[in-house]
Amino acid sequence: MKLSKYIDHTLLDPKATSEQIRQLCYEALVNDFASVCVNSCYVSLAASLLHVPGSTVKVCTVVGFPLGAMATPAKVDEAREAIFSGADEIDMVINIGWLKDKEYQRISYELERMRKACGSRILKVILETSVLTDEEIIKACELCKEASADFVKTSTGFDKSGGATVHAVEVMKKACGDFPHIKASGGIRDKETMKAMIDAGATRIGTSHGVDLVK
Repeated sequence: MKLSKYIDHTLLDPKATSEQIRQLCYEALVNDFASVCVNSCYVSLAASLLHVPGSTVKVCTVVGFPLGAMATPAKVDEAREAIFSGADEIDMVINIGWLKDKEYQRISYELERMRKACGSRILKVILETSVLTDEEIIKACELCKEASADFVKTSTGFDKSGGATVHAVEVMKKACGDFPHIKASGGIRDKETMKAMIDAGATRIGTSHGVDLVK
């Protein structure tokens, strides 16, 4: 797989304008990235620019972002609306408090609802690994595997405690095996870091520095 197809070209800044989203999509098309990742208010715009003949760039959006603490029906409805608007991939934030409280049945139920809502679309589950122990990361990966999530993802990139680390990706890879896949995101700004994440087991990289990484 060529380097560009590892990258979800990302702009989740709440101050992002439609013109910036247009530029993001243009860059994604020119560089043939895996997807663009945008807030859901821009899904329809991104879809109109990327769902065109010859394009393989997908539209990704976030759900329950960045906290993950929304009620399950709200997350499910958010995912359904995003898919209706043209999203190909959904990156949802797991309920971190439930994970800390070992409320595994509630997490499983939410993941099952999300899996059903996403249908054949790609479902990625953001764990926010910087606030989790290795044991919690492993358990979260196991729950995601049981729910047939397509990816587990390291970070939102919004938590001040940190983003992706090679160690977290290694723990996730050991827990997941060949599936779910792993997306490393949060603080990946140079080729050395990107390569380290891929070597550790990541098959997607979420970054706002995609153009620089493929130069």
